[in-house]
Amino acid sequence: MSTEIAEYHSIPPARRGLLIASKWLLQAAIVIAVAGLVIWLGLAVREALARKGIQFSFGYLGHVANFSLSEGLVPSFAVGWPALESFSPSHSNLQALFAGLWNSLKVALSAIVLCTMFGTLVGIGRLSTNWLVRNLCFGLVEAIRNTPLLIQIVFWYFAVVLRFPPANVASNWFGGLLASRSGVFFPGLAISERAGAASWGLLALAFVLLVAGVALRGLRLRLILLAAAFSALAAAAVVGFPLGLDLPVATRFGARGGFSVSPEMTALLIAIVVNSSAYVAEIVRGAIEALPKGQWEASASLGLSRSHTLRDIILPQVFRIVLPSLANRYISLTKDTSLGIAIGFPDLFNVYGTVSNQTGRNLEGVVIVMLTYLALSWVISACVNGINARVNGRRAR
Repeated sequence: MSTEIAEYHSIPPARRGLLIASKWLLQAAIVIAVAGLVIWLGLAVREALARKGIQFSFGYLGHVANFSLSEGLVPSFAVGWPALESFSPSHSNLQALFAGLWNSLKVALSAIVLCTMFGTLVGIGRLSTNWLVRNLCFGLVEAIRNTPLLIQIVFWYFAVVLRFPPANVASNWFGGLLASRSGVFFPGLAISERAGAASWGLLALAFVLLVAGVALRGLRLRLILLAAAFSALAAAAVVGFPLGLDLPVATRFGARGGFSVSPEMTALLIAIVVNSSAYVAEIVRGAIEALPKGQWEASASLGLSRSHTLRDIILPQVFRIVLPSLANRYISLTKDTSLGIAIGFPDLFNVYGTVSNQTGRNLEGVVIVMLTYLALSWVISACVNGINARVNGRRAR
């Protein structure tokens, strides 16, 4: 590599500029050629549809949907500022697709967080010195990775979630968690009607100080900011804390209070998290085994326990290595949410099918769904690559 760099710098500046310009021109020509091919294909399809009397148009997105969804939120400006409200048949087809996208994002973002945590634990368990833990993790990973995800989704829905007890006899776990066949209910936050501007201001100040205390460096400054944040929270509690805990209460047909997760979303989320955790576990295990064994030996010679070595030395290096692989897993996970159609979950792909059946606009719907998933993949890739560049760039410095 050093020889190639030396040869590059030995080239005269004028010729070096020509080489750089030729590379950029070649890339620009490829981009223009691909864009031209896509435009040509689009015009050809449009002309073929026009010859059959079919118009390629997205005007149907503004028409009233005239169908219902079991769940989903859409943007609304009824109160004078942007807000979210439940989808209803009076909303447009575009809002219906947004509701499906909202449902897909709920599952994808939740699954990304959960599978990262559980997958890391299982990956560490694959290398445990405990025979039982090691083989249980091995069996879990092999069973999940060698079973189709669609079958896992159907299993979790029909064999597990729909076998939960009714809400009125469901067990109340941890003082506020209800798991029933009508959904899973969690404690939520309730806004106090007696809260004034002062309490909201103190709460916002505490949040800003808490974020600054976590983000900024310096132990002394961090302790000062955290102490100020807790002081602001205490003052807000004295004035009248604006938020309260809303616990779900079981009723005959469900639960009242808190927030709920539908049976379909519960089964889909569990299936995707369990499936993706198996792949994340193998990514983490492979990265741990790729590190030099001398690091474990050096840590042991310094008197560090295995858990301290893993937490303070091994895992920080592992996550610098596995970020690109995790990005691929997150992208696949996001696209896997489309399999929720098998159990009736109104994700983006399911809602697209309903809209297409109502309007007959199948091709336009396919284009919208494909571009949406493409955009989501790009966003996930950009976010993980940004984190990767920041982490590895800091290490390089």
